[in-house]
Amino acid sequence: MKKQFLLALIVLVAGCNTPERKAQWPYGVNYEVFVRSFADSNGDGIGDFNGLTEQLDYLKELGIGGIWLMPIMPSPTYHKYDVTDYKAVDPEYGTAEDFKRLVNEAHKRGIKILVDLILNHSGSDHPWFKSAREGKASPYRNYYVWAKKDSIRAQISKKATSLDSDNITQWHAVDGDTLSEHYYGFFWGGMPDLNFDNEKVKAEFVEIGKYWLAEMKVDGFRLDAAKHIYPTDRAADNHAFWVWFREEMQKIKPDVYLVGEVWSAAADVAPYLKGLPALFNFDMGYAITGVVNAGKDTVQLIHKYKEINDFYLKTTSDYIDATFLKNHDQNRILSELGNDANKARVAAAILLTLPGTPYIYYGEEIGMLGKKPDEYIREPFLWDTGQPALQTKWEAPRYSTPDHVIPLAQQKANPQSLYNFYKRFIAYRNSSSALTFGSVQESGLAISEVVSLVRNYKNESLFVLHNISDVEITVKPEGELAAYTSIDFVSQGEAQKTAEGWILPAYTTLILKK
Repeated sequence: MKKQFLLALIVLVAGCNTPERKAQWPYGVNYEVFVRSFADSNGDGIGDFNGLTEQLDYLKELGIGGIWLMPIMPSPTYHKYDVTDYKAVDPEYGTAEDFKRLVNEAHKRGIKILVDLILNHSGSDHPWFKSAREGKASPYRNYYVWAKKDSIRAQISKKATSLDSDNITQWHAVDGDTLSEHYYGFFWGGMPDLNFDNEKVKAEFVEIGKYWLAEMKVDGFRLDAAKHIYPTDRAADNHAFWVWFREEMQKIKPDVYLVGEVWSAAADVAPYLKGLPALFNFDMGYAITGVVNAGKDTVQLIHKYKEINDFYLKTTSDYIDATFLKNHDQNRILSELGNDANKARVAAAILLTLPGTPYIYYGEEIGMLGKKPDEYIREPFLWDTGQPALQTKWEAPRYSTPDHVIPLAQQKANPQSLYNFYKRFIAYRNSSSALTFGSVQESGLAISEVVSLVRNYKNESLFVLHNISDVEITVKPEGELAAYTSIDFVSQGEAQKTAEGWILPAYTTLILKK
């Protein structure tokens, strides 16, 4: 009994130890924010820049190193992916000065700011398009893609849906005039595609980049729909465009960070890396969800990851993985995991022990729920019970209500909460050079209920074990793995060592060092 107590004490101390932060930009943990749903500073029910600024200390305490802001430019829609002015902020969210203050205060706390930049298309209410639709004499006509009905007859009715678009009509008439030229809009008629064969359009976006990087002082961009700059049958032109764009942005800010959305399989993603060395790893998000739901490593997760990782590193040595569980276009992770908080914990643990820059979608750390349509995966963040001052109210939540999700204030007070799990695990990752910067290797351990990997960086080596099942598992490291004898971190519960090996409780992560 005494021996077990001492072991539990050692595990507790090892798990709670938070030494000096070693993670440096861009290798920390990033946080995706839908400003509209996050924090309301003025009581109008809509989240805003000042509300986010007030909560920067919360994000710093959580361990966040960078914030990705979903679209913040003027737009007639709630999501703001149909931009009407690329050199302004939407007044719903505040003023340009409010935004500058947000960036400045974030930088004071060591937090970087990324803004969503939508190059593929503008909104149909953008002054460029309003002029272009008036006719061929418009100086902005060729900012967009137009075609006569006869030349596009086979395409006009329908196209196949894709992972990143459920739109089935890409050619659109102006005001119902089906006889005149149609304009191209891959995602929707309200989002006409820009014509990047026009050098004037490319020049516009160099100036737009300069505005945000030099004047507004942001640290980089999340680049929406990166594979749709040109039609999909011009993949080589898409790849070359991003090399050009990166070079232009580096002239303005040499350390600019660009992360792209290419919602495709790894083989299609790789060619984009020369221009966008950070790309979101959709494959791993799906794979982590799948194995955690199955309770068994049905896809050889780390083998799959290493295959992708090595493939990308061959494309460019600048590659920085951008891993995530779910984003603003997908059902929330806890909903995908059957509202099982233990599964959510181990899914987050896998994410936080992989290489690269992990992204957390706002509210994942408190277990927010949500299923499509999109409005319900972007519901208001829950700060406290009742109607706290920061609470956004732009829509009535269907899933993330106080009856189903424990608000942050209550989770902070509970050491066993999901929030405190995230906070402690992020602090551990940020303190570990091996987890932050290290290589990844398969461990060779063959237990289907355990996802295991080895992370190495200089003289630091860690053996990571994730029990993804709902039962206790005993693991006996052999061969080279037997050298890992000391506990560096345990996510929850008590990991006990016996003559038979390490006993891992259900849904627990154990990290061993030599």
